[in-house]
Amino acid sequence: MRERDVEFDVIEYLKTPLSREDLGRIVDLVPESPQEMVRKDKSFTELGLNADDYTSKEAVVNILLEHPKLMQRPIITRGGHAVIGRPSEKVLALLD
Repeated sequence: MRERDVEFDVIEYLKTPLSREDLGRIVDLVPESPQEMVRKDKSFTELGLNADDYTSKEAVVNILLEHPKLMQRPIITRGGHAVIGRPSEKVLALLD
């Protein structure tokens, strides 16, 4: 984004958590299924969570409010659209 001179704001959601409303809006904007917003890494496993329990928007919002470190990142929003920024080609497609 910097290479293309695109202005952007960084939201440090671990320091200033997103509201339920903001998080729900982001989940709605991302074209993937809601469960794609949740990282299923070591932390997810250590918490004893089951991916099958987080398929609905409501369940995803709830888990991300409780465990914000599980949110996929970065998430880029622009003009009423959003993408999970990995791979970086998704970000470039949003900018075009």
